[in-house]
Amino acid sequence: MAGSKKGGVAAAVWELAQPYAEKLGLSVWDVRYVREGGSRFLRIYIDRPGGVGIDDCEKMSRAVSGPLDRLDPIAESYCLEVSSPGVNRELTRPAHFARYRGAQVAVRLIRPLPDGRRNLHGRLAGFADGDVILAGESGQTRTVLRKDIASVRLREDDFVEETEET
Repeated sequence: MAGSKKGGVAAAVWELAQPYAEKLGLSVWDVRYVREGGSRFLRIYIDRPGGVGIDDCEKMSRAVSGPLDRLDPIAESYCLEVSSPGVNRELTRPAHFARYRGAQVAVRLIRPLPDGRRNLHGRLAGFADGDVILAGESGQTRTVLRKDIASVRLREDDFVEETEET
């Protein structure tokens, strides 16, 4: 079964989906196989310059549905969802961080800092070995270690209510 190779289900699905995405003028942003409640979801996030519409999601879903059935990377039943990563997209791969270097991001921490904050924001100044370097408005930088990060997302002004500057 392809899903049992290194990288698991998400890696196998990414490999299968990327050529179909390219034929449709899209790229695969991320693939996630998750369990929520008693259900399993295979989520393929697609992107392209100018954004993704519902028609793109439908075309991609139809394009990969048959090949996924043949690949059979998941033993259990699951729901296939194809969508855009959204405006506040989560940055998960080195290529994402490279693409959005200089952009405003929100970093959600696994545990609160001593002052109680769990959310930081700033300009993405760098990314190395999973660690995120944030620059505040004053130009000071702060390195956030990978082990402390729950998520990193592009930031809109109204995205995170309780976030404070680094």
